[in-house]
Amino acid sequence: MAKTVVGVFDSRDQAENAVAELRKSGYDTNEISIVAKNQQEKQGAGDNQGDNTMGMDMGSLSSGTTTGGVLGGLAGLAMGAGALAIPGLGPIIAAGPIAGLLSGAATGGIAGGLIDWGIPEEQGRRYENEIKKGGILAAVRTEAQNVDDAAQIFRQYGAHDVNTHEKGSVG
Repeated sequence: MAKTVVGVFDSRDQAENAVAELRKSGYDTNEISIVAKNQQEKQGAGDNQGDNTMGMDMGSLSSGTTTGGVLGGLAGLAMGAGALAIPGLGPIIAAGPIAGLLSGAATGGIAGGLIDWGIPEEQGRRYENEIKKGGILAAVRTEAQNVDDAAQIFRQYGAHDVNTHEKGSVG
């Protein structure tokens, strides 16, 4: 049965390196997701070069060319990428399978969207708060035998709040 390993990173470099390691280790790009607050409004339009915030826009995300950005390093995830406005959180960028879950759960916030992945609402609220504070959530769906390896990769690259959840059925 599929399980989801989730971790929160404090910097986009950490998240980018962890996802690159997942990909190098054979994890399916179509099963890797990222959620981050879009802080583009804190900068001049399109001026995210050399900046250490999550200043991204959908144009650069979709093309996979965000300069130095975590999602820019994940060009393979761009197909499922989207910019969403979550009430109480503001604009976020989501890439991978999680983007679809979140777009359908805008009123329930990130926590509501994560329930379909078997993540309890209380844990989802913690993740949502981490994203609100500027953290980057990364998740990978994988088979049970790969869970420990995925969690170790997340921890190796600085993730905290690393947990495994059994994937619920998507209705």
